[in-house]
Amino acid sequence: MPSSREKLLSVLADKSFRLGEFKLSSGGTSDYYIDCRTTTLDAKGSRLTGEVFAEEIRRRGWRAQAIGGLTMGADPIVVAVSVVSGDLHGFLVRKAEKQHGTGQRIEGFREKGAPVVIVDDVCTTGASTVQAIEAAREFGFEIAGVMCLVEREEAKGRANVEKAAAPAAFVSIFTASEVRKAHIAQKDETSPHVVAVQATCEICGGPAVTNNPRNRCEAHKV
Repeated sequence: MPSSREKLLSVLADKSFRLGEFKLSSGGTSDYYIDCRTTTLDAKGSRLTGEVFAEEIRRRGWRAQAIGGLTMGADPIVVAVSVVSGDLHGFLVRKAEKQHGTGQRIEGFREKGAPVVIVDDVCTTGASTVQAIEAAREFGFEIAGVMCLVEREEAKGRANVEKAAAPAAFVSIFTASEVRKAHIAQKDETSPHVVAVQATCEICGGPAVTNNPRNRCEAHKV
């Protein structure tokens, strides 16, 4: 029987991964895009996310009292893990202090000195994860560990997060390469070629007619 991790990878590959030509929030471009929220906000995907994150936290022996991260990528992960674990509280980090009420940046669990785990959905440059780490430490939390659902393996994201998290460890549940491989395998089962959307051939620059396994035109498709 497939494990929770294997099931979650299957959902990510099906619902969150797309091949094509995309502009990223970092300003760069990519031949693929991962929108983890279509998985973490999916009924099945949410449960699996909670199970996998909770299992990984237990496996690593991180004695955390709560999990949290920068809104809004971390929001569904925080809720899912808190519900599934039954004992990890949740908190959310605003991108800036709110200008009304108590004016606080940390919402939810607020116990100074408590060990916490910072979570995020996708790590590219690591900027949102680093913001959450810095805000949590500024509030008074102790960072027990840092986790992301998918690491894009580019833009020095891992190095940036590891530097900010130290001495706590940074763990990615999946890499983008793993999700891409699973996505292509799923498409291979249903169609020999997947039509590329607004993509160009990686060899000659002409209009692509397939993105399986790479963006190719009619002359160069495999």
